[in-house]
Amino acid sequence: MRCPFCAHEDSQVKDSRPAEDGSAIRRRRQCSKCGARFTTFERVQLREVTIVKAGAGGAPQRREPFDRAKLERSVALACRKRGIAQEQIDQLVSGIQRQVETAGESEIASAKIGELVMDGLRQIDSVAYIRFASVYRDFSEARDFEEFASTVTEAGEAKTSGTGKGGN
Repeated sequence: MRCPFCAHEDSQVKDSRPAEDGSAIRRRRQCSKCGARFTTFERVQLREVTIVKAGAGGAPQRREPFDRAKLERSVALACRKRGIAQEQIDQLVSGIQRQVETAGESEIASAKIGELVMDGLRQIDSVAYIRFASVYRDFSEARDFEEFASTVTEAGEAKTSGTGKGGN
């Protein structure tokens, strides 16, 4: 493994342990040249998946390899300053990656991944869900936020109204 500090090719593994509910291995490494320590994660990749992105304004579709780090960054950005544990974010991203890789398709639409993220964030935190939706659905006016937030509120009220009280 190449050292991220000095680019030396050789490093020693100092510690290994399971991470992300056993779906990854966290390795603590030390560069044999400069002595710097860094962490790497090793994950199983079931298959190469290509993301198909819709072209904007009539442009042709673009294709790019699935990038877990990019997915993780966008989820983390939506969850920023919400008190959501990194472990929850890792579990959500790992779950989405697993669904994408086990779907049996070599290509998947970026819209499908966006829906998977929104479904996961809806379960974790409504504000993170709205943040992600605002970028994913390209909100352009305050009214867009108001309309979307009202659907989130209604869904939350529907969940709580059926529990805990004797009804008619």
